[in-house]
Amino acid sequence: MTVPTPTVGEALVSMLEQAGVDTVFGIPGVHTIELYRGLAASTIRHITPRHEQGAGFMADGYARVTGRPGVCFLITGPGVTNVLTAMAQARADSIPMLVISGVNAAATLGLGHGHLHELPDQAGLMRSVALWSHTLTDPAQLGEVMAQAFSVMTSGRPGPVHIEIPTDVMKLSASGAGFEMPVITALQASVEDLAAATQLCAASKQPVILAGGGAVRSAQALRSFAEMLGAPVVSTINARGIMAGHPLDVPASPSLDSVRELLNQSDLVLALGTELGPTDIDMYENGGFTLPGILIRVDIDPAKLKHGAEPALAINADLGAFLTSMLGSSETWAKDTTGSDAVKRAATARKSALSELGDTYLELVAMVQEIWRSLPDATIVGDSTQMVYAGNMYVEAPRPASWFNSATGYGTLGYAAPAAIGAALGHPGRPTVAILGDGGFQFTLAELGSARDCNADAAFVVWNNSGYMEIETSMLSADITPIGVTPSAPDFCAIATAFGLPSRQVSGAAELAEALSTLPRPCVIEYLDNRKG
Repeated sequence: MTVPTPTVGEALVSMLEQAGVDTVFGIPGVHTIELYRGLAASTIRHITPRHEQGAGFMADGYARVTGRPGVCFLITGPGVTNVLTAMAQARADSIPMLVISGVNAAATLGLGHGHLHELPDQAGLMRSVALWSHTLTDPAQLGEVMAQAFSVMTSGRPGPVHIEIPTDVMKLSASGAGFEMPVITALQASVEDLAAATQLCAASKQPVILAGGGAVRSAQALRSFAEMLGAPVVSTINARGIMAGHPLDVPASPSLDSVRELLNQSDLVLALGTELGPTDIDMYENGGFTLPGILIRVDIDPAKLKHGAEPALAINADLGAFLTSMLGSSETWAKDTTGSDAVKRAATARKSALSELGDTYLELVAMVQEIWRSLPDATIVGDSTQMVYAGNMYVEAPRPASWFNSATGYGTLGYAAPAAIGAALGHPGRPTVAILGDGGFQFTLAELGSARDCNADAAFVVWNNSGYMEIETSMLSADITPIGVTPSAPDFCAIATAFGLPSRQVSGAAELAEALSTLPRPCVIEYLDNRKG
């Protein structure tokens, strides 16, 4: 009996399995049904969002908690344009994402004849956001193209990549299209750079570490390094939790004056895995962030070493590899931290940062911490809303990748609900809590149906202040009459009921904690913010 050779679509699914992919997010369409030919017989789980933007955000949330690329299957044209926002968020936050889409038949590309879902230049559009985009026209090259995609996503600064396959090519035989996962070798720091870093670390008296999202997968090594160096660790938003519970932890924004004072009083700052982006270091756009001492920057992306503050030493390397090398030679730079004031400096910075927040933000930060007291293992995923803004200024996250949101960087709305679903699927048994505003939730409200379909272990907390409060405040401060900032909100509990989900309205931290502890998930909790009006 002759065994039929796999089609491109079937071979693609097999290669994804070989790459360790266990979940894809997508909405099937007539242009992608051939990608689904081998899916039902595979070990890969398919999650159907209600919108392709939701697919991208789910892939993002999945990637953040697992460290593995999130994968999307999307249709030609509208599916591609719909996912661009999610890809841009992933690009801004260095999140690995593989978007596989259809495109019109190879012979029609670029002709503009008005075929279904046709774009003038779909690949060109995707290249404006993706790290890399490729149109597969030769089935024999499928394995090579897949390997290249995984290499680009994981060998340097992570981000979204795209493969498009013409509808006629999907059906072709893929015999002989072999695939091997690329072996990624961590980029090592040069001997000269390590020697220079060693000398600067050994000479420092009051060092401080400023850690970014690039440090999340190297948390344990970073802890050891900070302890031996005697350095408080300031964490940017995407790095919160890397020093959880440690006396050297300063989980506060460099946009705060108290954190800037800690940095300014240091004689050495090590910026590790951070691009020193304005939404981390200068949220209030007052230009007050300076680093007068010696600066060492370590980043996997050489381009980022040229942005922002000028370093005395710029090291292009994988951060984990750099830390391993430094720890391996610790006898040449490690300090006797007995009697060191590092712990005291960190404690002073934490106390000052909290006092700087003001009563409103202190109340909101306490509410975020109450979520973790109710659900200690929870991952909190945020949208742009008041509680998230406060937490971005200061929050004591319990572990790496347990606090992330879209309120900075690219700053899209509608992120939290689908990203929370992806995070819940990536870490089964670990609940997720999405914090959303009543305005932002309406961008992706339909994903409640997706949460129900996959029984996501997620609670959707809606901070309802009857509009876009942050924008209204900004308009008033600029002496602009507020317009367009009070969109009507639906009855969120009624919508939850329509999707078959439990829900509750609450007001106050105690009621929120009780709802989180007792409602079965997925669920909707509407928090009524009565401060406005």
